[in-house]
Amino acid sequence: MNMQVSTAVVAPPPPRSLEELELPVVMARDILIKTMFRKSVDKLSKISTAISLPPNVTQELIDLAREQMLLEATGTLKATADREMGYQLTDNGKARALDALAQSEYYGAMPVPLAIYHQQIKRQSIRDIQISREQLTSSMGHLVLPDDLISNLGPAVSSGRSILMYGPPGNGKSSISNGIRDALGDKIYVPRAVEYSGQVITVYDPIIHSRAEEQIDDPTALRRSGNRFDARYVRCERPTVITGGELTLEMLDLNYNAVARTYQAPLQMKATGGVFIVDDLGRQSEPPQALINRWIVPLEEGKDILSLQSGEKFEVPFDTLVIFSTNFHPNEIFDQAALRRIFFKIKIDGPSQENFLKIFALVARKKKMPLDEAALVHLLKKKYPTINNVFANYQPVFLIDQMISICEFEGIPYQMTPDLIDRAWGNMFVKHEEIVK
Repeated sequence: MNMQVSTAVVAPPPPRSLEELELPVVMARDILIKTMFRKSVDKLSKISTAISLPPNVTQELIDLAREQMLLEATGTLKATADREMGYQLTDNGKARALDALAQSEYYGAMPVPLAIYHQQIKRQSIRDIQISREQLTSSMGHLVLPDDLISNLGPAVSSGRSILMYGPPGNGKSSISNGIRDALGDKIYVPRAVEYSGQVITVYDPIIHSRAEEQIDDPTALRRSGNRFDARYVRCERPTVITGGELTLEMLDLNYNAVARTYQAPLQMKATGGVFIVDDLGRQSEPPQALINRWIVPLEEGKDILSLQSGEKFEVPFDTLVIFSTNFHPNEIFDQAALRRIFFKIKIDGPSQENFLKIFALVARKKKMPLDEAALVHLLKKKYPTINNVFANYQPVFLIDQMISICEFEGIPYQMTPDLIDRAWGNMFVKHEEIVK
């Protein structure tokens, strides 16, 4: 099934002039000479690639630096293989590069001004996505879900707002979150870095952002435009950031590198245009109420407030589908004001006996474990009544893996018997007893 959303994201247009960069000219010039100094690039094409600008804009910057005696040409155009003019830093240029590096180690791709970045976020907003039932069902095809769950999830995902999934542990909340992520099939453009008030904030993170395959132009086409977007951005899958018990409030702030004197975007900014999953809410060192209080303004107003080292605060777009997942009842960890801010609350219960058996059969087939009627009757009639017939999605995998481990240790073919069920069950639940110390 085609998982792509119907409307293609509008790509960021490349700047046509130095003026259109909308960066402080001194900052752009310094990044140029720092990059030439650090990367030892000396030809227009290589410099252009290194700073992610079109050749004509790069040439404007080079000409500006030459006027200021920071660069010099290394020769005239002659019959060389590439027929490109060479450039090198003058002594003044090297001194300026070292001085600029002492102020900020950042070099390479020109950052995108925050205001221009904001425009691109609007072009690729996650709130503009409409997920069909078919797309959501296809992305979760490996899961056995209650009939009404897709009906509840669909509007929640298409809203691009916030979702709280709650219910007993082991019933697939994390898998459902990942399925939602997989249903977002289109591509967006992530800036390598953003500039605000002369400060550089790196955004693109290869650990989080999955670079999309490059579009290849048809060399026979009259118009070749497939790759004509601003090279300061990376075309990526919509990002997904997954955090669990390790999440702290500090991880939601700008990360300042005192050595490089640059900033790294916080997790929620890296997730812009995609999904931010807060798994196992209630297991963090921070109280859930404190975490949700941090999200109130972003969730309601579509903007986040960050702070520079100087204390200056500024707004960044908040365009993220936030999914909270918890094993606690919402009333135990949130007050009503916080719950109002979460747009959709969806309970994920354990499976019915019928769905439990479907999951059990699917797992057994996948793991090549033959089903045995007597063993299943023993499981349903003797074991589950001891826990009030409370089924969970994780249990089939756990029980079958246990039986496989026993069979492999004993050197016998994979098989399912009442005795093996008892042994597997004994590892799934720990008997409550007093430990004498």
